[in-house]
Amino acid sequence: MLPGGRVRTAEVKRRFLEHFAAAGHTVAASAPLPADDPTLLFVNAGMVPFKPYLLGQRTPPYPRAASVQKCIRTLDIDEVGKTTRHGTFFQMNGNFSFGDYFKEEAIRLAWDLTVKPQAEGGYGLDPDRIWATVYLDDDEAHALWRDVIGLPEARIVRRGKADNFWSMGVPGPCGPCSELYYDRGPAYGREGGPEVDEDRYLEFWNLVFMQYERGEGTGKDDYPILGELPSRNIDTGMGLERMAALLQGVDNLYETDETRPILDAAAALTGTRYGARSGPSAAESHP
Repeated sequence: MLPGGRVRTAEVKRRFLEHFAAAGHTVAASAPLPADDPTLLFVNAGMVPFKPYLLGQRTPPYPRAASVQKCIRTLDIDEVGKTTRHGTFFQMNGNFSFGDYFKEEAIRLAWDLTVKPQAEGGYGLDPDRIWATVYLDDDEAHALWRDVIGLPEARIVRRGKADNFWSMGVPGPCGPCSELYYDRGPAYGREGGPEVDEDRYLEFWNLVFMQYERGEGTGKDDYPILGELPSRNIDTGMGLERMAALLQGVDNLYETDETRPILDAAAALTGTRYGARSGPSAAESHP
């Protein structure tokens, strides 16, 4: 633990893997960053190494898995420094089901780890500050958050294909998703939920209900759905650095325990002071 009881990034990772191992998941090692996939140069999501299992092309060696996958998203370089949440290299905590469990268990597992007290091995986030989004017509996921988890209707938001229907950006498995957001408070932006301000309401976990296969297309919503997958799968991604930022009470991904020392060294070498012209929200930071 860090001073003040703040949770180290390494501890965020350890708690995640232990939580899912206890729930019967096989812990898989991170695959190399260069992707073993003709459609990608680098692994850009935690599910990429499991793509053949999700598509039904290969038989998975286990029914459920968990991993912390190293990822590179080159397109996100345009957002670095403009938001508090984007990076080109990051690690994705993920749990996966290959036809074993589906929406209800995925939602329960994520919620339990998120709100379980830190003294009991969880992350201890305040449940009253958590919002969930679901795909427009996903009444099942909406009902699970409301009736099973007990999230107030006002903090369950329906969003369209661009926001809540996930694919890896190329042909392959896809499906509607449900994202978890944490309200960091008025110092970080405007009130009103994730549709209003995604720096204040920080997305930290995406639960993807992998049901379909997508074809060629551009953008986040301009592609055809080719049909259903052989089985209904689960692919989730929790940003390791985003959860660390929340648990350490810092303003952005670059101020966590594993990255801030690099910024401090760079500031010392250049004779500058990091954050001298910035506020806690991206909108207040100097370009």
